[in-house]
Amino acid sequence: MEHFVWGVDPVAIHLGSFKVYWYGMLFAGAILAGLEYMKWVYRQESKDVDELETMFLYITIGIVVGARLGHCLFYDPTFYFAHPMKIFAVWEGGLASHGGGLGVIIALYLYVKKYKLNYMWLLDRVAIPTALFGFFVRMGNFMNSEIVGKPSEVPWAIVFSRVDMLPRHPAQLYEAISYLSIFIVLTLIYKFKRERLNHGFLFGLFLVLVFSVRILVEFVKVKQADYDTSFLMMSTGQALSVPFLLIGFGLMFWSFKK
Repeated sequence: MEHFVWGVDPVAIHLGSFKVYWYGMLFAGAILAGLEYMKWVYRQESKDVDELETMFLYITIGIVVGARLGHCLFYDPTFYFAHPMKIFAVWEGGLASHGGGLGVIIALYLYVKKYKLNYMWLLDRVAIPTALFGFFVRMGNFMNSEIVGKPSEVPWAIVFSRVDMLPRHPAQLYEAISYLSIFIVLTLIYKFKRERLNHGFLFGLFLVLVFSVRILVEFVKVKQADYDTSFLMMSTGQALSVPFLLIGFGLMFWSFKK
């Protein structure tokens, strides 16, 4: 075999009938890392760190509910309309990043309405650890051998032995590395340029970078939606990314004009 073979057990810890999955550990680690990052941001700007616990409760609920509903509605609506109770079966897998993103945006809107904060100021700052969150989640997908790429003979192709014995693009790693790079870029801009930036720029840049990556990686990713999207001339993931991309450009333009 010329290519690296990946077949790690998705279960990290077996304790009798109790199982701890790599994906769950990485998902929880992403939330905790985001919380610690926002604590650093709040200290940088002399904000009350104690406010973050409530905010992250909103964010966590928004991510889970939004990502689950996004998966059910965007990727396999026929099945879930026929079996509505399956929508609640989160343990069976199925979370969509686009739905999770919308969930966070709505959750933060509800949060700032209640606590009288500047919505765009908060989105600018939450966007940065969200890129890091994307890195953790895609590494969780890699541990699960899911969201794999199309068969390929490129030297860095990986055989996901839990799927089949074909060398494939490691699409999860493409996204994970890209999101980690975006996190670093946004952090540097925030640290050294935030006093010169208008509200909306960082969040807009985040949307442009993340969803540009998503659109590009979709070209080498195995089709995820269980319905035909050929009439769109693009995959479901690409179609869902376009509005986010346009909103990002719009926010950046609005920020510069302002």
